Amino acid sequence: MYSVHAWNCLLSLAFIPVFAAAPFALAKTAPQDGAGAYTTGKYRNLFVEAGHSPQEVKAKIDAAFQQLFHGDPQTQAVAYSAGSNANGPLMYLKDVYSRDVRTEGMSYGMMIAVQLDKKAEFDALWNWAMTYMYISDPKHPSYGYFSWSCKTDGSPNDESPAPDGEEYFAMALLFAGNRWPGGHGIYDYHAEALQLLSAMRHRAIITGATKFGPRSVGPQVSEENAMILFTPAIMPHPFTDPSYHLPAFYELWARWGPVEDRAFWARAAEVSRAFFVKTTNPQTGLAPNYANFDGTPHVTGYAQSGVFAYDAWRTASNWSVDWSWWRKAPAEQELSDRIQKFFAAEGIDSYGPIYTLDGKDLGTPGANKDHPAGLVGINAAAGLAATDQARAKQFTEALWKTPIPSGQGRYYDGMLYLMSMMHMSGEFRIWAPRH
Repeated sequence: MYSVHAWNCLLSLAFIPVFAAAPFALAKTAPQDGAGAYTTGKYRNLFVEAGHSPQEVKAKIDAAFQQLFHGDPQTQAVAYSAGSNANGPLMYLKDVYSRDVRTEGMSYGMMIAVQLDKKAEFDALWNWAMTYMYISDPKHPSYGYFSWSCKTDGSPNDESPAPDGEEYFAMALLFAGNRWPGGHGIYDYHAEALQLLSAMRHRAIITGATKFGPRSVGPQVSEENAMILFTPAIMPHPFTDPSYHLPAFYELWARWGPVEDRAFWARAAEVSRAFFVKTTNPQTGLAPNYANFDGTPHVTGYAQSGVFAYDAWRTASNWSVDWSWWRKAPAEQELSDRIQKFFAAEGIDSYGPIYTLDGKDLGTPGANKDHPAGLVGINAAAGLAATDQARAKQFTEALWKTPIPSGQGRYYDGMLYLMSMMHMSGEFRIWAPRH
């Protein structure tokens, strides 16, 4: 989650023709399954473990979905109906504070919808994304990707992609294809996912004009490092975003994705697990917003690039869900213990949103004032991997008593709040093929 200003500052560095690195040598052995939910089919419900009834938990998730997707459009909802076209109803999910529509939010909304069996909302969001955000011109630098930010009328604020959006689009589509098979056209979810995954790794570098100036855009991964990039815009010194690392998803792409790419995604999962340890502070467990491939903070002209801020919040959820689903990297348990210990010491009901990696509070600028619900959710979801169960339960209860986000900050806080509730209740699951 970055500002338009921050993104444009980075893109000003991007128009430098550079050739892709030599392919990374990858083993062709099939990935092992691990002992997590993928193998067992069992998902923890941290709220039930803390003493709440399954009925209470379901009611809380249902209320959050109803409010964020169908609540008061002025103060509660982030999803908005937008008419229809030949493919059916249209819906966008709006960053209320920034007044734009982002692939981040659209793909989060689709993931929430497929997990909660809300096919109508899923299809309407996907239709809007394909209608207004997708770049279909083969000569365009971002061909095969999605404009990361658009106005609510569908016109672009930029015509470059942000890979976290493509990652969540691809995973949500694969789950949808498994849960709701038989679709056609843009609703042939499986085909759409495979096409997107293939582009993310193999898209050739294209240099050309956009409505916002010349761009040179290539694959969304570093082949040499087997890592997701912060941006596929060609830069002299490319880098990554720790919160874009999704090894839980990569493991599924190593099984269900394009056959020729499965070994790459298996390797990427292993690399991301090791990267979490490298990029987080050894005392606090805090990760930077942006990082070099060796895990060190990547500092740009954007003031928050090298500190723990809004993008970086999500990193703890990524490693914790990976542990829940796969149980391949015990170090993820240590990371969850570390970050929960840090935030407990900061005041479990009062910590702020932005810190230096060694734990200095940097205040609360922006939409999320004081004690943001999105970070409360992420820190609670870290309990999926934590070994200190007593402390993890405190974070569970902190999220339980947090109201559904409303007001100006309800987009980012709301999406992270609801997905965290789903992760912690076992309602964010792997939807496997039916055969």
